[in-house]
Parts: sequence; C-alpha cells; structure tokens
Amino acid sequence: MITRYTRPEMGAVFSQQARFEFLLEVEIAVAKAQGELGLIPESAAKNIAAKGAFDLARIDEIEKTTKHDVIAFVSSVAEKVGPDGRYVHYGMTSSDVLDTALSVQAQKAGTIMLKTLARLENALKEKAKENADTLCAGRTHGMHAEPTTFGLKLAGHLAEFQRNRERLERALEGMRIAKLSGAVGTYATQTPKVEARVAEILHLKIETVATQVIPRDRHAELFSALALIGAANERLAVELRHLQRTEMGEALEGFSKGQKGSSAMPHKRNPISAENLTGAARLLRAYAGAAYEDVALWHERDISHSSVERVIFPDAFILCDYATDRMATLIENLEVVPERMLANMDISQGQLFSSQVLLALVDKGQSREDAYKQVQSICHSLKPGEHLHERMKKEKLVDDKVLDAIFSGHALKKNARQILDRVLKD
Repeated sequence: MITRYTRPEMGAVFSQQARFEFLLEVEIAVAKAQGELGLIPESAAKNIAAKGAFDLARIDEIEKTTKHDVIAFVSSVAEKVGPDGRYVHYGMTSSDVLDTALSVQAQKAGTIMLKTLARLENALKEKAKENADTLCAGRTHGMHAEPTTFGLKLAGHLAEFQRNRERLERALEGMRIAKLSGAVGTYATQTPKVEARVAEILHLKIETVATQVIPRDRHAELFSALALIGAANERLAVELRHLQRTEMGEALEGFSKGQKGSSAMPHKRNPISAENLTGAARLLRAYAGAAYEDVALWHERDISHSSVERVIFPDAFILCDYATDRMATLIENLEVVPERMLANMDISQGQLFSSQVLLALVDKGQSREDAYKQVQSICHSLKPGEHLHERMKKEKLVDDKVLDAIFSGHALKKNARQILDRVLKD
C-alpha cells in the first residue's frame, strides 16, 4: 500500500523486516517444542532462541541463487546460529512456517484494526447522542418519506459497525491457526505433538485437516470481514456526501484552517474524505474477490495464492485501518446543521407526516382506503407555501390537538431515543 494511506502502527506489521520476524518467531517456537520433546538437543533449541537472527541484505543475496525466499531466510538464520543452525527448520516444509507466521501476523494486524474500529464506534456514539432529538427528513428513493432524527440515522450506522466488529473477531478467530503437518499434511517429518506445543506457545489452534497449507477459506472469511467494514464506511460516506450537497447542506465535513477545496473556486468545501472512503471500499471488495480466488488450489497445494497474498494482506489491512480511522476523524469533526434540516423538511410542506395523518383519520372511523385517498388528494393539491398542518386544520377532519401532536414530532423523537438506547447499550 502507498505511504499516503499507511498509518505507522499497521504499516510496521507488514514491513519486510516484520515478515521475517514473524517467520523467526515460528522457527524459534518449533525449536523450543522439538527440544522439549527430545527431537533435537535442548542446547540447540536454546542456541536458536538466543542467536536466531537474520539479515535482510543477506537473505536477498542468497535468494538470487536459491530463487526461494524461505530457504534464503532459513540459511541466513542458520549462519547466525552457527553449528546448531542445522536444526533450524528441522522437519518442516516452507508452508509450515509461512502459514503459521501469517496467522500470527494476521492476529497482530487484527488487534490494531479492532482498536481503530473502537475509535469509530465511540465517535458515532457521541455524535448520535448529541443529535438524538435532531429532527431531519428521512428519504426513500431520494425523496422525502417520513421524519427521523439524525441521531437515529447515525445509530443505524453504529449498529452496522458493531456487527462488523463481531464479524472481524470471528474471522480472526478462524485464522488463529498453526499448521506444521508437513508437505501434504500427514506429519511425515514432524510429530503432531510439535504442532500442538507450537500452537500453545503462539496462542494459536491446530488445523483440523491441512494439505500443505492452511485451507484458504479461513483467509477468505477474513477478507470478507474487511470488505464489509469497507462497505459500511462507504454506506455512511455516501449518506454524508448527499447531506453535504449544496441544495441540502445538512451536515458538513470539518474544514481546517488553511484548507482549500479547489484550485480555481475559493468557495468550494467538498466532501473529500467521504469520497476517498467510497474509493477505498472498492479496493477492499476487490481484495476480498482475490482472496476467494485463492481458495481453490491444485491438489494439496500450488503457489498461485502466494503472489496474491503478498499484495492483498498488507494492502487490505493497511487500507481498511486507514479508511476506518479517517471515518472516525470525519465523524468527530462533522458539523451538523439542525436549522437546515428543519428548513429542508418544510420543502415538502409537511407531507412527511402524511402517514400519521392517515392513521388519525382511520382512528376517526374512516376505512384505510378512503383515508389514504383523502390524504393523498390533499397532499397533491397543496399550493406553493401551503403547509399540510394548516390545510388539515382547515379541513376539520382531525382534532387540532391531535394534529399539533403529530406535526410536533414529539412521539417520533421518543421512539427514536428508545431505538438509540438499544445501540448505545452495546
């Protein structure tokens, strides 16, 4: 992922240095387990733990000959260890260390991602509470439908992010896997006891049935979770982009001192963060698609997944972390304009309350069909500047007190707060 979208903490997890550090962590854990079980000398295991190291330049140099980065890595570590280096990678195939290390790396990245999600959830909670009673137009098909509150609108997005957090936690748990069962998963050169002990050391679980690799449905589930976080960011971003449109102006992205929206038009204040997040979501969906393509490998394994994962793992985690953090900043600095929300509600001349007027007529004894026709006729005949509230009072079809209660929005606010409480309790 490009530097522009890389936050330092997540970027560090996917550096070249970090990748080999995760591999080394696995190799040291394997040597420790083998030493405890008497498969290699305990002194060798201790030496590997104490002296195990690598040199990136040396790995690159060796790989020019071997054309195999894991062999180059193992050779570099063995050189650092000395004579006991012959026990590094003992009884293992490359995918044993690669896949187990990838599981450890994913857990590390997942912890950071969950922390970023928590920040966004907190931002949404605070903004939703602030606007629990802020009336605004609810829209379906892009048209005024019924009133809602901006707090309730945000609560729906908050609930989605809470579900996404749960999905990510499940997917990370599904990838909390160690695999040390050898070239085709039969433990031909490694006892299952080593795998079990390594899983314990690294806080992982053993794979139920492996081939040469951990089955990639586990990885695809993780990328699906990241893609859904992207989709949730996009759904909220699209809503905010609409609300910032000139003719709506109900919510505005924060605008810092010295910021400029256009090189040509000084007045411009564009929803650039929301637009950026919409684009990021497209990439996250593409990464998930690539992960699905990696599920079907030839027989016990081929390496068609390898090149894909070298790109999508760092890119997806880094981008998802960046996008979610940027959305948190957007929400924290979002300017809500209640006056504009109320003014926009009046554009449709009170027709947002038509469904409640309909029920008031039914309560007065009319059939639902007759009441619907009557309210529809009145709504469609409103003249410019005429309001449904005042027109209904003139028609004398419903008591004024009932009409005043309907158009005050008081009942709606009460219900919205009850729904909001469901989310804020989480």
